[in-house]
Amino acid sequence: MPAGFNQLKFAIAILQKLAEKPYFPRVLSEELYAFLEGNGQSTDDVNRKVGRMIAKMRDCGFEIRSAPNRPYELVQSSFPVILTPDQREALALAAYILEDMGFSSQASQILQISGFEKSQLPSQVKVNFSPPVDYGEDRLDTVVQTLQDRFQKRRRYTIRYRSSSGKERPWDLDRSELRLHNGVLYLFAYAPDFSAYNHDVEKNQIFRVDRILTVGAASNIPWGRLTFPAIDLTYRMAGPLGRYQPRRANETVIKRDSAKTPQWVEISTKEESLFWFRQRLLQYGENIRLLTPEWFVKKIAAEMLRSAQNYQAH
Repeated sequence: MPAGFNQLKFAIAILQKLAEKPYFPRVLSEELYAFLEGNGQSTDDVNRKVGRMIAKMRDCGFEIRSAPNRPYELVQSSFPVILTPDQREALALAAYILEDMGFSSQASQILQISGFEKSQLPSQVKVNFSPPVDYGEDRLDTVVQTLQDRFQKRRRYTIRYRSSSGKERPWDLDRSELRLHNGVLYLFAYAPDFSAYNHDVEKNQIFRVDRILTVGAASNIPWGRLTFPAIDLTYRMAGPLGRYQPRRANETVIKRDSAKTPQWVEISTKEESLFWFRQRLLQYGENIRLLTPEWFVKKIAAEMLRSAQNYQAH
């Protein structure tokens, strides 16, 4: 390349591409053809130009993997990142929270970017997520990456799952996504073959990621749902919760006590998980009462009665 050519600009163009995804040499050269042409450079033997530049970048601290019949893959960069003190502290706080949530691998990468050591993590904020496992562990990281691939393909797939009781069974799944709930990472998925006796929302199933044994290949059947089924629920909050103001986007106040000091409020909500809603409901004890739908009210009432009987027995 001519001495006047901005090689740094060319290197950045290559890095921008490899930061998106791995590229086979021929495809990467085709992508950079327009860049060279736009900068008045010869487009002859682009492959060789790219190969030489990647060799130089490796000398500068970029780990770029390549092999015959394999794509270029940006694995890691030890190139220094210039950050302000505030930016470094923000990244350190993010790493601290991720570490406590069980994402140690991701936290380590952030620490590497910020230049912090673990001993320098902030102490002014205390977190206590208590995850069941380290999600940065190799097997779980593979499970998560495989699931994300299935989400992108938007095709039905299967998993083999071990329940809390130790029983294993396959599940055929449709629309899916990962959700972090109360410090635990779940696969939230629509199970089309699951028997729903009251409402289609019962087909929405949750699976702890650390209990997923295998993830099957994507099938040829497209997802049948664009969204997850949801159910409308109403409940009344009273006592210390009588002045409750909705915090969630799916909550709406439908009626409030008109007294000067409100004693109760009725909330309408649209929920995709009955299990998680039940957890939230039960934690408020006597200060909350489910109003509709009737079939779910009966289930909650029966569960609370059994709980009360457990205490009465002692």
